[in-house]
Amino acid sequence: MKTQLRADLMLIVVTLCWGISYYLIDVSLADMDSFTLNAHRFLGAFFVAGIFAYKKLKTVNKTTLKYSFLIGTVLIFVYSGATFGVKYTTLSNSGFLCALTVIFVPLLEMILFRKKPHRKIIIAVTMSLVGIMLLTLKDDFSFNMGNLKGDFFCIVGAVAYAVDLILTEKAVSHEKVNAFQLGVFQLGVTGAYMLVLAFLFEQPHLPTSPHIFLSVAFLSIFCTGLAFIVQAIAQQYTTAAHVGIIFTLEPVFAGVVAFFFAGEVLTVKSYLGAVIMISALFVTEIDFKKSSKKKEAEPLAEKETAALSVETEEQSS
Repeated sequence: MKTQLRADLMLIVVTLCWGISYYLIDVSLADMDSFTLNAHRFLGAFFVAGIFAYKKLKTVNKTTLKYSFLIGTVLIFVYSGATFGVKYTTLSNSGFLCALTVIFVPLLEMILFRKKPHRKIIIAVTMSLVGIMLLTLKDDFSFNMGNLKGDFFCIVGAVAYAVDLILTEKAVSHEKVNAFQLGVFQLGVTGAYMLVLAFLFEQPHLPTSPHIFLSVAFLSIFCTGLAFIVQAIAQQYTTAAHVGIIFTLEPVFAGVVAFFFAGEVLTVKSYLGAVIMISALFVTEIDFKKSSKKKEAEPLAEKETAALSVETEEQSS
């Protein structure tokens, strides 16, 4: 299996965890406020990783810590935007707007680095956008006109996450940065910020019931700790634009979880959108140049074989 394909499969598992997280966030927010929930998620993930991987973390260098601080700071805007977006606007709006990271990644790379995206990335991004629209917008392709404040938070979260993907790609390409340590320490930075914000604007407390505790624990360990560590490691072998396309599957997985756990049934239009988004992922995995070269090589090989046969017959006669 190719290294990039293996990295992409790891990221799909991360996306599945984040798809599950929408339902668990909804459950957890019934008991605690946004900053408090995020503080539990990130600090819990940081301490669990620290307990089980202390030996790998104690050798951290200044470069890894610098990038951990930068990325952890950006994640504050990602998760504040997403959480308040879900709180103040409709789920369809938030699902569409938060998934716009797939558009912002190549756009920011063009603006900041003058990096022109590959043709298949452009095709996959376009397919993803069409799929997101079919999956999340109303039947007449209009927005559910929720609170504009919530829409604004979602867009901030999407832009911030595009910045996060670009920064992570830059960080893990640095020879002095350890991807595993980066994934862990950025959790600690984000969690510390969230805890401060929780004390400033909320009344932080521990989960008050067993099912809330289990929801927060799953969010912390799998949807935060494991997810961000895997993302940092996997981004060593793929690009930010590629990761952005994979992460558009998040609302697809969220829809599947909502179907099984919340009884929400998608329309035919939404299922079509999900199929298009999954197809966009396959577009990113296909090596069109290799396929075209193979097709060109086959007729050439047949001609060479035929010519060799004729030459052999002439020699024998």
